[in-house]
Amino acid sequence: MGLLEAIWIKRAHRGTMDEVTEATAVAGQGLAGNVDRSRRRQITIIEREIWEALMRQLDAGISPSNRRANLMVSGVWLSDTRGRTLRVGAVRLAIGGETTPCERMDEALPGLRDAMRPNWGGGVFAEVLDDGVITVGDTVSWEEASTPIAGR
Repeated sequence: MGLLEAIWIKRAHRGTMDEVTEATAVAGQGLAGNVDRSRRRQITIIEREIWEALMRQLDAGISPSNRRANLMVSGVWLSDTRGRTLRVGAVRLAIGGETTPCERMDEALPGLRDAMRPNWGGGVFAEVLDDGVITVGDTVSWEEASTPIAGR
């Protein structure tokens, strides 16, 4: 089981990431007040452990908000999780795939973009399945795949 470590909301395109202690997830949309969201990429998530490893690798210490993700989690592995459902507090998120690092990463820290490429180091994007409030400190866990019942 993991933990929700941080939440960021981007209120303007190419704007700063505002750190908040709680946010409202809106099913089929993303986080209320966040501007960067699409039908499939409603929310983005990074791992604290990966971010810390990247900072050691690059001998740097920039804020994880520079990744421009909405959530930072710890204690769960995000690599190769397309199609899985992640529960953050009472909200379920359907993982759609890898968030590919863009040129903005090198603007934040030279070499960061390439360093993030292996093992989904840029995190994942997801669709929000449930309305609800998420709060820093919420538990994070993977939902087990449902098993079809014989005869149904």
